[in-house]
Formats: sequence, C-alpha cells, structure tokens
Amino acid sequence: MENKLHELKTILAEIVDLQHAAAVLDWEQQTYMPPGGVAARADQLATLHTVAHRLFVSHEVGDLLQGLQNNHSTWDYDSDEASLVRFTVRHYERARRIPIDLVASITRATTLAHEAWVKARHEADYSLFKPHLAEILDLKRRQAEHLSPYQHIYDPLLDEHEPDMTAADVQAMFAGIKDDLIELVQAIGERSGSVSDEVLRRNYDIERQRAFGLNVAQQIGYDLKRGRLDEAPHPFCTTFAIDDVRITTRFDPNFMPTALFGTIHETGHAVYEQGIDPALNRTGLDEGASLGIHESQSRLWENLVGRSRPFWQHFYSTLQSSFPDSLGDVDLERYYKAINKCKPSLIRVEADEVTYNLHIIIRFELELALLSGELSLDDLPAAWDSKYETYLGIRPANDAEGVLQDIHWSMGAFGYFPTYSIGNLVSVQFMNEARMALPDLEDQIAQGKFDGLLDWLRTNIYRHGSKFTPKELVQRVTGGPMDSGAYTSYLHDKFSEVYEL
Repeated sequence: MENKLHELKTILAEIVDLQHAAAVLDWEQQTYMPPGGVAARADQLATLHTVAHRLFVSHEVGDLLQGLQNNHSTWDYDSDEASLVRFTVRHYERARRIPIDLVASITRATTLAHEAWVKARHEADYSLFKPHLAEILDLKRRQAEHLSPYQHIYDPLLDEHEPDMTAADVQAMFAGIKDDLIELVQAIGERSGSVSDEVLRRNYDIERQRAFGLNVAQQIGYDLKRGRLDEAPHPFCTTFAIDDVRITTRFDPNFMPTALFGTIHETGHAVYEQGIDPALNRTGLDEGASLGIHESQSRLWENLVGRSRPFWQHFYSTLQSSFPDSLGDVDLERYYKAINKCKPSLIRVEADEVTYNLHIIIRFELELALLSGELSLDDLPAAWDSKYETYLGIRPANDAEGVLQDIHWSMGAFGYFPTYSIGNLVSVQFMNEARMALPDLEDQIAQGKFDGLLDWLRTNIYRHGSKFTPKELVQRVTGGPMDSGAYTSYLHDKFSEVYEL
C-alpha cells in the first residue's frame, strides 16, 4: 500500500506543478502581459490544463485510487494519507467525466475573454464582451451536463467551488438573511446623515497607500519573502506554492479604502495559503478547503479585524502621519465611523458589510436565470440594473458600473459568487471561537499583536489545507454547522453602535 501511495503522490506532484505553472501564466496575464500576447497565452494555458487533466484522469491514477480505497482502513480518518485518498477520489470522479477537449475549450475561451472584459470594462461597452460571455455560458452548460444528474444545472458548477453545496442550499441561506439585511439597511438609512465618509475621498498619494498597505499586510503576518504585491484590474490572490503566494490590489488616489481594504482582503487569502502544513505540498491538499472557507479568512481579516476599532487604535496614528494633509484634522472615532459607513453602492468590492450580501444575491439570481435560459444575454444588462434598483435603490450609469463590474464571468466562474456570502457567515463563527479561546484578543489587536489570532487560525484551519470538506471543517472548529444567526447578530450589534440605532 505504501508503494501505491508513493506512486500516487508522484503523479499528483506533477499535476500540481502543471497547475501552478498555469497559475504563473495567469497571474502574469493579469499584471504584466501586453494585450497582444493573449492568443498565445490562451494556447499555452490550454496546453498546461489539458496535460494536467489527461494525467489526472488516466487509468493509472484510477487503478491506484481503487487499490488504496480497498486497503486504507488502517489509516486514521484525520491522517494525511486517508485525507489525500478521500480528496483525490472525489476530484477524480468529477474530472474523469469532463472531456479533455472541453477543458481546452474552456481554458482558451476564458483566457481570451479576460482581455475582452478588460477592454469592455474600460470602455463601458458590454457589446465587446457579450460574444465571449455567450461562448463561456455555452461551455459551462456543457460542463454541467457531463456532471448530471442534478436538481439544478447550477449545482455541479457551484460544487466545483463549494463541495456539497447546492443551489437550494444557497437559496435557503439567502432566505435566512435577506429580509433581515434589507430591514437593517432601511433602519440605517434613516440615520444615514449621522455618519460621513467624506474624509476617505480626499487625496491619498498612491505610493504612500502602497507602503502603508504593505506594512499592514506584514504586521498581520503576510511573509513578503514568500509573496509580493502587484496591481491588477480586479484584486486577487494566487498561489504557485506554499512558499510563493502573491496578491494584487488596485489604487484610487481619491478613495483610500479601495486599495487598503482590498490589500487586507487578499492578505487574508494569502496568510491562509502560507499557513498550510508543508507536508501537504504538491499533493493537491495544499490549498484551502473551499472558496467559501477561503473567503471566511479574507472577510475575517478585512472586516472583523481590519474595520474594527481595536485595529485602528493601533494603526491610525501611523496612517494619519502618512497622510497628514488628508487626515490631520480627523480623529480616530470619526475615521472609524467613516470606514464603517453603510450606504448602498454599485461596486461590490467596496461595499460595506451590511449591503455586501445584497450584491451577491443579485449575481446569484442572475446566474440562475442565465444558466436555466430564463434570461438572455441581450437582456442581462437591463436585468442587472433593475435588480440594483430593487435591492439597493440605485441604478448603474453605465455597463462598467453594472454588468461588467466583476471579472468572474470572464473566468468562467459560474457558481463562484455564493462563496463570498458563505465566507461572511462562517467568518463570524470562526472569530467567535477565536475570541473564546483568546479572551484578550481585542487587547492584543489594539496593541498590534496579531500572532495569537494567526496562530489560532493556523492551528484550527490553515494547516489542514483541503484535508476536510468545508462542512467537516466548520463542524470541527465551531461544533456545529454553518449558521447565519451569528452573522446577523454581529451586524446588528456593530451597526447599531455605529449609527446609534
């Protein structure tokens, strides 16, 4: 059995290397590649993904997995070996149903679509992106069909990002928070004039923003010997290895939170990846448990830590000295309320904590309608604008503020958006557990000491990588399932205090 395990790990290491090589090319496309290189990049990525897929779905891997499944009863469930077999079997059974030519087609289409999306967004012209979106939508429908049966065509696409989650589960999750969120937004709206974010819209030098953001990332625990910060049209984190985890952000000289909280958000992803047990390196288990669990970490650091009063009791004097002309007349309390202002907005990545999930609900409902054929691509921009008016009371002025806002559809990432809301809910559950384990956590944060929280997260979440399913991990850490109650209670407590409701 040990020989079979060694053979499997050898093949998996080759596959992971190919996937990480593809990630390098994808990162470079989004940061430094000249637009003219996109056609060649599409072929290069298609080759890497095709070779990795062919190697993974080979009979050799199937035979090794069957042999290991039949003889792995001596392994403890929590062991790396048992976890590797469980994880690999699940992904093998899914991957072997996807034709290799479809993998290549999706890779080429999404690589080309990214450049089309960048251009379309820059020119606020949906028509430049629409043909690419049509092709991707067709390919994702074909992918879903290969993974049938399912209750809803959305299910296998969601499962790719959030294992064991269905469209019905997401609908139930949103049903549990939607009315409460809308009610809270309305209550805050009646007090909207009591909090102003004008101080955030002054002039903030980009290079000083970059330096401050990097300083925050490093103090949180992001190891720059194993990472770096670059710019991209849409912020993201990518991993080439446990010891090479990179983040990007984007800067706005007249709205400081864009880069600052974008950097903290991506740092949350990065410290998760850097905290995975090195023993899992190049096995496939060397990644987060799911996108929802990953988002729980980016949202935890961005919001529960980064928008908290103790966090700024430590960092505000440094920020103020970095931008004396913009913040010299602003005290800590005024700044704290400004970064927590709740106001319906068009930009998801800059949305406040209360309205954020309404952005996700809009995208989820649109994806369901697109995939089921209830909504045509011709009608998508108008449907997007209408939902923003219905849920948030505002209407995009153009396609860049509307249907072209996110990068995800150009990536073919249908089924991705709900993971942001899953992350929001779970982040509060995890943070509540950390507070019970570390009763003086708020004082530690106020002193700029993040090691206690980071060590707790590494021990309970990060080091495990993908050894456990998201549901298993939440159960292990919190003692129960995902629960929206903790999240809504957190929002009510925090924003009742901010707005004196």
